[in-house]
Amino acid sequence: MRIEEFKIGQEILYSGKLIVMRDQAHKRLKDMVEKGEELPVDLMGAVVFYAGPAKTPPGRPIGAIGPTTSARMDDYLEMLFRLGVIATVGKGKRTGKAIEACKKWKRVYFVAPSGTAAALAKRVKRARLIAFEDLGPEAIYELEVEDFPLLVAIDSLGNSVFGE
Repeated sequence: MRIEEFKIGQEILYSGKLIVMRDQAHKRLKDMVEKGEELPVDLMGAVVFYAGPAKTPPGRPIGAIGPTTSARMDDYLEMLFRLGVIATVGKGKRTGKAIEACKKWKRVYFVAPSGTAAALAKRVKRARLIAFEDLGPEAIYELEVEDFPLLVAIDSLGNSVFGE
């Protein structure tokens, strides 16, 4: 299914790659873009998950990992879309700026169930650190997930489940 075909309220079980990053990683990427530096991650076709994993327990690919508030990343959304991101995942409402960016770029915002970080971690099959190790849980990770539950909160037409 193409990203433009998803409609608000639609529930999916996503299997594939998620690029995990939040506030500090976004800021660092923006600084690199502005300086014309090569980025440590290819975001073409990526789905970005706004989250910060907890410490990884023995025998698991990752610790508890749940969505973080997405609106904090809205100032970086246009940059992500320019870099090739096709969707973002987080929790909560987005600003009007984010809704307009989804509409302009024909992109989607998914919400993941919050309060279920331990359960979501069980859907992660592999995890690897990609960049900015010094940021700890705010570093950039790549996850391979299976049947990761998502709900379309903003579709590519700018329709929102939050009623904006």
